[in-house]
Amino acid sequence: MTGKHDDSEGRLKSVMEAHHITPRLQDQILQLSAFHTYPAPGVLIGAFMVDYALELLKADPDQKLYGVCETPKCLPDALQVIARCTTGNNRLRVVPIGKFAVTLNGPSDKENTEAVRVYVDLKKLKKYPVIDIWYANSPAYDKHTMKDQLQDEIFKAGRDILSFEKVRVGVNPKKKWKSVTCPGCGETVPDYLVVDGHCGACGSMKYYENI
Repeated sequence: MTGKHDDSEGRLKSVMEAHHITPRLQDQILQLSAFHTYPAPGVLIGAFMVDYALELLKADPDQKLYGVCETPKCLPDALQVIARCTTGNNRLRVVPIGKFAVTLNGPSDKENTEAVRVYVDLKKLKKYPVIDIWYANSPAYDKHTMKDQLQDEIFKAGRDILSFEKVRVGVNPKKKWKSVTCPGCGETVPDYLVVDGHCGACGSMKYYENI
């Protein structure tokens, strides 16, 4: 890719250097930005959140970790790229609560385990007026004229807009299952996903129509 993409990445590198972001986190942010397809404000904040959670857990991405994300917007990508918790490896759960928060924990053979929850602290946002109005989805924020200012403020703030709490989360063991055929569509699904005798695509989770 050339043009706008190169300009965006070049500026991102320059801003991170100016704010003395560590080389390791810089590399992770560049990977995250590429994965997301652009350096969205939410993924940049998310990088600081996941990095903070890893430090609080005294963990590193090479360990087997489990994450919960409280919004489907931007933030799940930070858990996927930096902590390697993905939907595909079944170590990422997205709960659409609408809060900008992540919870991270290690493996456990018990019913529950200790975890760390990192979240954007609304009180701390007041020190950063551009982030504050962007986060509030205020009409005062103009993405056309304030985008660079927002990015600068995010790197200036870093972890300063975040808080954390120690929490306890349930551990979901792997379920034993068998394959069953849905009488509606004739396709097979795990038995524990059958509701009222049919698969989700023949019920409340249907999202397409045959043509």
